[in-house]
Amino acid sequence: IANIVGQLFCWCWCLIAALSLSAFREDSWFKSLFVRKVDPRKDAHSHLLAKKEDNNLYKIQFHNVKPECLDAYNKLCEDVLPSIHADSEYPCELVGTWNTWYGEQDQAVHLWRYRGGYPALTEVMNKLRQNKAFMDYRNERGKMLLSRRNQLLREFSFWNEPVPRPGPNIYELRSYQLRPGTMIEWGNYWARAIEIRQQNHEAVGGFFSQIGNLYTVHHLWAYKDLQSREDTRNAAWQREGWDEVVYYTVPLIQHMESRIMIPMKTSPLK
Repeated sequence: IANIVGQLFCWCWCLIAALSLSAFREDSWFKSLFVRKVDPRKDAHSHLLAKKEDNNLYKIQFHNVKPECLDAYNKLCEDVLPSIHADSEYPCELVGTWNTWYGEQDQAVHLWRYRGGYPALTEVMNKLRQNKAFMDYRNERGKMLLSRRNQLLREFSFWNEPVPRPGPNIYELRSYQLRPGTMIEWGNYWARAIEIRQQNHEAVGGFFSQIGNLYTVHHLWAYKDLQSREDTRNAAWQREGWDEVVYYTVPLIQHMESRIMIPMKTSPLK
């Protein structure tokens, strides 16, 4: 009798597990109908995810500065970078420039936009080599840095283009290292999620890497202060669909990092 009861218990458990899995799959399939899909044709991810109406290329730079040189470094950037931004001879724009407040310390982050893609980037680089003020800046900057790295980025088609905004604001740069092969899936879910996160105008820009660390996504947000950030993020959980977006995108992430950044004096994003 004990053996029979044990076998019946095992059969019941297997039946319940099978029904639960089936229900979960049906529920997931039903919910997936409401997620914006990117055409799964055989094409480069950048063609599927980036904006079609323009050919903007972005460069993000991370400079780790010697602690004792941070003030001098900021002054040097404020003297030189705005002049490049304002010069019509250079097809580039300084989107924003910041110091990291919370996260990696003694760090500067610069975000540039090149209207015209790779040809514009090449043109700017060639012209800057002939710019004595910039070359002097590079030489002086090199004495102040511990390390530096950069990435070339495209912007997601469903994010708004970053434009100058008044301040004062703090900015959060959330960086996600995705599992290879999951960028399209990420884009599908965030095309829906960004509509939920636009209500307080906190969304600044969303980008994915082309050169540098691949399968990297950067989301840039603006808040009045840290308390505003907390209130805004908590409010998102009260909106329908946000919990599902988080649930389905977390498994796509290998590593994530958050920086809270303060704009430099000459940053177009105040």
